Amino acid sequence: MARGITEIDVHTAADALVAAGERPTVERIRAHLGTGSPNTVTRWLETWWQGLGQRLDGHQARLAVPEAPEAVARAAGQWWGLALEAAKASLEEKLSVERAALQADRDALLKDREALDAEATTLRSENETASTAKRLAEAQSTELARLVSRLEAQIEETTLQRDAAIAREAEIVASRQALEQRFQALQTSADAEREGFLQHIRAVEDRANAEVDRTRQEVKELKIQQIELVKAHTAADKAMQLLLDQAKAESKDAQQELSLQRTRTEAAESRLGQLQEVSDAVEAAIRRARASSGSAAGRKKTFSPSPKKRSKIAGSK
Repeated sequence: MARGITEIDVHTAADALVAAGERPTVERIRAHLGTGSPNTVTRWLETWWQGLGQRLDGHQARLAVPEAPEAVARAAGQWWGLALEAAKASLEEKLSVERAALQADRDALLKDREALDAEATTLRSENETASTAKRLAEAQSTELARLVSRLEAQIEETTLQRDAAIAREAEIVASRQALEQRFQALQTSADAEREGFLQHIRAVEDRANAEVDRTRQEVKELKIQQIELVKAHTAADKAMQLLLDQAKAESKDAQQELSLQRTRTEAAESRLGQLQEVSDAVEAAIRRARASSGSAAGRKKTFSPSPKKRSKIAGSK
């Protein structure tokens, strides 16, 4: 922002612009002076417009023609007043436009200021982010240095382990060669043992084949014996079946005889029941006869047969 301009500087610049036939504005005054802030120029330009009427009145007084006729002086004064009013109206209109432009410039400056404030806030945030990133990078650098030291120690330890592994590998190679030699010897011995074992197996197979042949012969003989036993068993089954049929026939005859005897027994029992009923009826008649005649009953009792004799008589009937 420019510094050092005064009200007189602004008024002088405005007068110079008017004398040059231009309307004084904030931008033209700043361009004429080559410096000055918009706010300061606007404030002093307002005072220039406010004092413009007085300066024009003084200028009118200086332009008055002395010793002029009264009518001419009055007409000249009227024309000059009208000119002043027209000029004032024009200046007021131009001043309104200038004020609107100034307000627009002020709004633009406020927006620029807000944008600058936002940008400053963004820059501060970015600065804080950068500081945080820097601290994080420093911490990571320290951690990486520690990891590098640790890796170097691990590399040294790995180198020692590699040397030990190489030594163990040499020992393993020597042991493998010794084992190969031992394996060769064991394989030779195993081949000899395998050959003996194969011979033993062949002998066992020969004995087994002979045993199988003997077993087959025995099985053949057993089959022949089995066939003979089956034939004998079949003959025995036939004989048993014949005896069973005879027994069934005899049983059937016995059942028929038993049925006949049962029929006869039932008929005899029925006849015996009838005779018993007749005997009971006779005894009842006798008891009635005894009851009707006591003396006659005594004589009949002397000559009446015993119950056993009556049963025999009933049986003979």
